[in-house]
Amino acid sequence: MKNTVKGGNSTDTKKGFILSILIALAVYIIPMPGLKASGHAALSLLVFAVSMWATEALPLPVTSLIILFAQPLMGVESFENAVIGFANPIIFLMIGGFIMAEAIRKSGLAQRFTYYLLGRLGASPERGLMVSIFSTGILSAWIENVVAFAMLLPIIKEIVDLMGCRDPQHGRSNYAKAMILGASFGSLAGGFGTEIGTAPNLMAAAYTGIPFLNWMIFGLPLSLVMLAVIWFLLMRIFPAEVKAIENIQELIGDRVQGLGAMGRQEKLSAAILLFAIFLWVTASWTGINSYSVSLIAAVMFISSGVITWKDAQKNIDWGLIIFFGGALSLGSALLKTGAAAWLINDIVRMLGSSPPVLLVMLLLMTVAVLITQVMSNIALSAILVPLSMTLAAAQGQPAGIYAVPVAIACSLSFMLPMADPTVAMAYGTGYVKLRDIPGAGIPIIIVGVILTVLVITTLATPFLG
Repeated sequence: MKNTVKGGNSTDTKKGFILSILIALAVYIIPMPGLKASGHAALSLLVFAVSMWATEALPLPVTSLIILFAQPLMGVESFENAVIGFANPIIFLMIGGFIMAEAIRKSGLAQRFTYYLLGRLGASPERGLMVSIFSTGILSAWIENVVAFAMLLPIIKEIVDLMGCRDPQHGRSNYAKAMILGASFGSLAGGFGTEIGTAPNLMAAAYTGIPFLNWMIFGLPLSLVMLAVIWFLLMRIFPAEVKAIENIQELIGDRVQGLGAMGRQEKLSAAILLFAIFLWVTASWTGINSYSVSLIAAVMFISSGVITWKDAQKNIDWGLIIFFGGALSLGSALLKTGAAAWLINDIVRMLGSSPPVLLVMLLLMTVAVLITQVMSNIALSAILVPLSMTLAAAQGQPAGIYAVPVAIACSLSFMLPMADPTVAMAYGTGYVKLRDIPGAGIPIIIVGVILTVLVITTLATPFLG
């Protein structure tokens, strides 16, 4: 997930805010035949939100608050209807997810998991890279990718040092580049596996209603294949200049011993996490929906003493939740007022009377991939997912036929440091030079788009609604 609280300096804020208002006014003044007044107002509000989110003139949650009170002022929706977005069950899934992530972080379970993988797989350069990618990827399927990356970054740096990389802090070690970028890219690809893995996934799930297990049936294979692709390509783009060290296993063993025996907090965290995964997977049989599961797990973490309520309060990204509720509110307004349908009708006319599904899917994914490199993937999915839903309905296609691949495309943020916080953090280590990121990221993005299309048109087809 990307940073939702960043804002520019006061001068940039004023310029961005004024520019956004002027663009929105221009849209409001331009005649739009066939669109009723509330839809016209919703469309101008959309343009305002897109401009504000893209320029980050104000923190993203603040723009969402503007969206809420602007709707009744502009005649789009009453305030009571505008705030319905905050009653969406997805909001509670997010809250539970944040609490789970903090519990896993605080217990130290992530560290032990990574060292366990190293101990089992070995620590040759190739296997060390595999651990870097898959450990962040597997964790990111269940917790926020930034949290997973931040938790494991110190361990990955330690592995780089153990392998004898020379001067990695100045971008002179191919192996260090592969390890750091692998962890960053792995944390993004790992999120494809579940509905809670990324914010765009949550957005798509909120609109399509795809059950948690159904998403995993196609999302998990896609995620695992993408993790393997990242490993395969990074080994070749950054061939390792180091070789396996004879006593590396002994050194890793010392690190594991330093952690001591698995404590009560770690055991409880592992048991609660496995129990939550079991409930998610068996939701169709137990009748317990995925939103309830995250809250059940959150309460278990707190009541068992793994974390306190103060820990939970401090580490829930309330800004992201406010942003998400506002974005869902805007999406609902676009759908209810007919603005989304009006936009989609124009797109359909441009593409022809009945454009091929594959062509539309590729077009939407290309737009998502390009824009997500410079804009919050959460904000982008808030715009594209409801439009994708409307387009699917207009063509008589399943609800998720475009929304799901668009959500995944919004997380293919492998090209630039500003594309995702984990990529920015990887660049900030100094291990990676600016030119290294698109050099590695662009091939992975291309493969990611191809794999997503293949999965959506085959394995995922029965589960898209």
